[in-house]
Amino acid sequence: MHTIFGRFSHISIAAATLLGTTFGLHAQNFPITSGQKAIAAQVAQTGIPLADLAPNAPDSYTVKRGDTLWAISRLYLKSPWRWPELWGMNLQDIRNPHRIYPGQQLYLDKSNGRATLRTGQATGDGPPTDTVRVSPRTRSESLTDASIPTLSPGAIEPFLTEALIVDELTFETAPRIVATQEGRVLLSRGDRAYARGEYSGANATGTPLSDAKGKPLDFRVFRNAKPLKDPTTQVILGYEAQYVGKAELVRGESTTQTQDKDGKTQFEIVPATIDIVATKEEIRVGDRLIAEPPRELLSYVPRAPSVPIAGQIVSVYGNAVTYAAENQVVVINRGSKDGLERGNVVAILKDGERLRDKTDSANPQIKLPNERNGLMMVFRTFEHLSYALVLQVTDGVKIGDRFANPN
Repeated sequence: MHTIFGRFSHISIAAATLLGTTFGLHAQNFPITSGQKAIAAQVAQTGIPLADLAPNAPDSYTVKRGDTLWAISRLYLKSPWRWPELWGMNLQDIRNPHRIYPGQQLYLDKSNGRATLRTGQATGDGPPTDTVRVSPRTRSESLTDASIPTLSPGAIEPFLTEALIVDELTFETAPRIVATQEGRVLLSRGDRAYARGEYSGANATGTPLSDAKGKPLDFRVFRNAKPLKDPTTQVILGYEAQYVGKAELVRGESTTQTQDKDGKTQFEIVPATIDIVATKEEIRVGDRLIAEPPRELLSYVPRAPSVPIAGQIVSVYGNAVTYAAENQVVVINRGSKDGLERGNVVAILKDGERLRDKTDSANPQIKLPNERNGLMMVFRTFEHLSYALVLQVTDGVKIGDRFANPN
């Protein structure tokens, strides 16, 4: 697992619980932008042109467990990132696009040259009719909400549960493991180790690890911060480090007083005691500790960016991975400072080839146009970098490939 470290901000966390079991727990509280509401209100009244529907959009579809909003968007629309419009088509029945459940049935109405979509509860195998029976009913919602997620949970879980952003100085002065029991070189789950947050003789001093009330007790363990550079400008946009595990603080740092043989008082440093509670790979002396972030539920509504956006892919996740395929994660060189938001869908562009025009006696060099190579959705943003999941792709995606608004 790799984590991105930005260069400007203080520690800024946006971690999430595992999707699926807790994804929709408080979905009704997720913000819906005014722009999405406006689009939905307009489409709810007029529908969308039939030409905007996917060629094989079904007349009815029953939502199944394991579906995603992105998959349903692709089922009905040629441009899946136009999900706010699909939500608008459902506005009377689906007032929040974050809460769609298995068992709900979607009915497509294509009358008057416009498409509208309504929902109902699947009750049988027969076709829908125009007869609607109205009766009193009670609507209840379980705390273990089963609403479907926007993206496949397994594709992004590691990046939601392990990723965080800090500046370079924060990482350099983060507490580090300084010793092990019995001189062990490698640590695994269940092992005990010792760590310090203070630094002596450094330009900046760290904060001692403390088990006092209100202080963090749970930490993530990282190593090997490396710079991520913009493919064109070579400016360092952030730092990527390797996630190796988790640790729990048992006792904080302290000092003890002793007397030497001459009766002089001396102070001895007693490092903090930590227990390794999870490992992705073996942990060792020198690895850094960063406090576990607070949990936050996330949701995504597929949509095009609200501002013009263009950039390049900085990194493909995975050791020795050169090309990214569908359901793989990449890092891009645009973030919240550039107007990107989670849920934004962007088009992946393949650079047009540069070659000589042999049909021209002057033999000039030409560059073929960039062609769309697929789509990816931003699911986690930092100031200058973002994580994006490749949703569909024609050819492999590599570092340096460009992206832009999907329209």
